[in-house]
Amino acid sequence: MSQINLSPLSDRIIVKPEEAQEKTKSGLFLPDTAKEKPIEGTVVAAGPGKSTDDGKTVSMTVKVGDKVLYGKYSGTEVTVDGTEYLIMRESDIFAIINK
Repeated sequence: MSQINLSPLSDRIIVKPEEAQEKTKSGLFLPDTAKEKPIEGTVVAAGPGKSTDDGKTVSMTVKVGDKVLYGKYSGTEVTVDGTEYLIMRESDIFAIINK
């Protein structure tokens, strides 16, 4: 996994989305306009966690390397060194995909 020059704050994470499907299960190739936005990716960076009102930090559940499922339109898209990433809050994650 490559190193990224971004450090998320608070309860935010940076996810590298999976590539969009190039073809259907039956083998038909999809044009760029028909490809679905990915809903899974790999966590490449995670913030320290959310701060509570009394100053304590609640640790993150997800960690670097976790494969996760998230909402189709979750997060903010950013490009760093030619690679696309999503920055989102941990609460935008629906599930961790168990290996």
